[in-house]
Amino acid sequence: MNYTAEAPAVWDPSFADADNCLLSTDQCVIHAQHYFVKGLLEIPVIDSDEVFSWGVWVSLSRETFSRAADLWDTPGRESEKPYFGWLTTGLLAYSPATFNLKTRVHSRPVGQRPFVELEPTDHPLAVEQRTGITLDRVREIAAAVIHPAGDGRR
Repeated sequence: MNYTAEAPAVWDPSFADADNCLLSTDQCVIHAQHYFVKGLLEIPVIDSDEVFSWGVWVSLSRETFSRAADLWDTPGRESEKPYFGWLTTGLLAYSPATFNLKTRVHSRPVGQRPFVELEPTDHPLAVEQRTGITLDRVREIAAAVIHPAGDGRR
Protein backbone atom coordinates (compact mmCIF):
# COMPACT_ATOMS: atom_id res chain seq x y z
CA MET A 1 0.00 0.00 0.00
CA ASN A 2 3.07 2.22 -0.30
CA TYR A 3 5.66 2.86 -2.96
CA THR A 4 8.48 5.29 -2.50
CA ALA A 5 11.08 7.11 -4.54
CA GLU A 6 14.56 7.00 -3.04
CA ALA A 7 15.54 10.40 -4.47
CA PRO A 8 14.11 13.28 -6.51
CA ALA A 9 14.05 12.57 -10.23
CA VAL A 10 16.81 15.15 -10.80
CA TRP A 11 19.25 13.45 -8.39
CA ASP A 12 22.27 11.80 -9.97
CA PRO A 13 24.44 9.33 -8.00
CA SER A 14 27.50 11.35 -9.00
CA PHE A 15 26.23 14.15 -6.73
CA ALA A 16 26.83 12.01 -3.64
CA ASP A 17 30.50 13.03 -3.39
CA ALA A 18 29.91 16.76 -3.90
CA ASP A 19 30.27 19.01 -0.85
CA ASN A 20 27.24 21.07 -1.83
CA CYS A 21 24.92 18.08 -2.30
CA LEU A 22 23.06 15.97 0.24
CA LEU A 23 20.64 13.07 0.02
CA SER A 24 19.11 11.70 3.23
CA THR A 25 15.93 9.71 3.67
CA ASP A 26 13.98 12.95 4.24
CA GLN A 27 15.83 15.84 2.62
CA CYS A 28 17.88 16.55 -0.48
CA VAL A 29 20.04 19.46 -1.63
CA ILE A 30 21.60 19.63 -5.09
CA HIS A 31 24.53 22.01 -5.63
CA ALA A 32 23.23 24.29 -2.85
CA GLN A 33 20.64 25.52 -5.38
CA HIS A 34 17.80 22.99 -5.41
CA TYR A 35 16.02 21.85 -2.25
CA PHE A 36 13.66 18.93 -1.67
CA VAL A 37 11.76 17.18 1.10
CA LYS A 38 10.17 13.76 1.03
CA GLY A 39 6.54 13.39 1.92
CA LEU A 40 3.57 11.09 1.53
CA LEU A 41 0.99 11.65 -1.16
CA GLU A 42 -1.92 9.70 0.29
CA ILE A 43 -4.91 8.32 -1.60
CA PRO A 44 -7.92 6.86 0.21
CA VAL A 45 -8.90 3.33 -0.79
CA ILE A 46 -12.63 3.15 -1.49
CA ASP A 47 -14.65 0.75 0.71
CA SER A 48 -11.64 0.29 2.99
CA ASP A 49 -10.07 1.87 6.06
CA GLU A 50 -6.71 1.74 4.29
CA VAL A 51 -4.79 4.49 2.56
CA PHE A 52 -2.47 4.00 -0.39
CA SER A 53 0.56 6.27 -0.35
CA TRP A 54 3.31 7.38 -2.65
CA GLY A 55 6.60 8.44 -1.02
CA VAL A 56 7.41 11.46 -3.20
CA TRP A 57 9.87 14.33 -3.35
CA VAL A 58 8.80 17.95 -3.51
CA SER A 59 10.98 20.86 -4.58
CA LEU A 60 10.85 23.82 -2.18
CA SER A 61 12.31 27.29 -2.36
CA ARG A 62 15.54 27.83 -0.44
CA GLU A 63 13.71 29.91 2.20
CA THR A 64 10.93 27.37 2.66
CA PHE A 65 13.38 24.46 2.82
CA SER A 66 15.44 26.34 5.41
CA ARG A 67 12.31 26.96 7.52
CA ALA A 68 11.24 23.30 7.27
CA ALA A 69 14.77 22.13 8.16
CA ASP A 70 14.92 24.48 11.16
CA LEU A 71 11.66 22.99 12.48
CA TRP A 72 12.38 19.37 11.48
CA ASP A 73 12.84 18.14 15.08
CA THR A 74 10.66 20.78 16.79
CA PRO A 75 7.51 19.57 18.56
CA GLY A 76 4.47 21.44 17.29
CA ARG A 77 5.84 21.83 13.78
CA GLU A 78 2.52 20.52 12.46
CA SER A 79 0.96 23.92 13.26
CA GLU A 80 3.12 25.46 10.51
CA LYS A 81 1.25 26.72 7.43
CA PRO A 82 1.62 24.38 4.41
CA TYR A 83 4.61 25.00 2.14
CA PHE A 84 4.20 25.45 -1.61
CA GLY A 85 6.27 23.09 -3.76
CA TRP A 86 6.55 21.24 -7.05
CA LEU A 87 6.30 17.45 -7.32
CA THR A 88 9.66 16.07 -8.52
CA THR A 89 8.85 12.39 -8.64
CA GLY A 90 7.75 10.63 -11.80
CA LEU A 91 5.08 8.04 -11.12
CA LEU A 92 4.89 5.50 -13.96
CA ALA A 93 1.27 4.63 -13.23
CA TYR A 94 0.12 8.02 -14.52
CA SER A 95 -0.18 9.84 -17.80
CA PRO A 96 0.39 12.67 -18.32
CA ALA A 97 3.60 12.81 -16.33
CA THR A 98 3.48 13.81 -12.68
CA PHE A 99 6.55 16.09 -12.77
CA ASN A 100 5.98 19.67 -11.68
CA LEU A 101 2.46 19.26 -10.34
CA LYS A 102 1.77 22.01 -7.80
CA THR A 103 1.67 20.84 -4.18
CA ARG A 104 1.17 21.98 -0.63
CA VAL A 105 3.39 20.23 1.91
CA HIS A 106 1.77 19.89 5.33
CA SER A 107 4.10 19.29 8.27
CA ARG A 108 3.10 16.56 10.70
CA PRO A 109 4.31 15.77 14.21
CA VAL A 110 8.02 15.02 14.61
CA GLY A 111 8.81 11.54 13.31
CA GLN A 112 6.07 11.57 10.66
CA ARG A 113 6.63 12.37 7.01
CA PRO A 114 4.88 15.47 5.70
CA PHE A 115 1.58 15.10 3.87
CA VAL A 116 1.71 16.15 0.21
CA GLU A 117 -1.51 17.64 -1.12
CA LEU A 118 -1.83 18.17 -4.86
CA GLU A 119 -3.46 21.23 -6.33
CA PRO A 120 -7.03 20.19 -7.22
CA THR A 121 -6.65 19.85 -11.00
CA ASP A 122 -7.95 17.31 -13.51
CA HIS A 123 -4.63 15.40 -13.52
CA PRO A 124 -5.47 11.71 -12.81
CA LEU A 125 -3.26 11.66 -9.69
CA ALA A 126 -4.95 14.76 -8.26
CA VAL A 127 -8.38 13.31 -9.03
CA GLU A 128 -7.47 10.04 -7.29
CA GLN A 129 -6.20 11.91 -4.25
CA ARG A 130 -9.55 13.70 -3.97
CA THR A 131 -11.89 10.83 -4.84
CA GLY A 132 -10.01 7.68 -3.81
CA ILE A 133 -9.12 4.50 -5.66
CA THR A 134 -10.39 0.94 -5.69
CA LEU A 135 -8.40 -2.13 -4.68
CA ASP A 136 -8.31 -3.03 -8.39
CA ARG A 137 -6.56 0.28 -9.05
CA VAL A 138 -4.07 -0.49 -6.25
CA ARG A 139 -3.28 -3.77 -8.05
CA GLU A 140 -2.91 -1.89 -11.35
CA ILE A 141 -0.45 0.53 -9.70
CA ALA A 142 1.48 -2.39 -8.21
CA ALA A 143 1.79 -3.99 -11.65
CA ALA A 144 3.05 -0.70 -13.15
CA VAL A 145 5.65 -0.32 -10.39
CA ILE A 146 6.81 -3.94 -10.38
CA HIS A 147 6.91 -4.26 -14.17
CA PRO A 148 7.84 -0.77 -15.43
CA ALA A 149 8.87 -2.08 -18.85
CA GLY A 150 5.20 -2.79 -19.52
CA ASP A 151 2.86 0.00 -20.53
CA GLY A 152 1.60 0.59 -16.96
CA ARG A 153 0.01 3.91 -17.93
CA ARG A 154 -3.62 4.70 -18.01
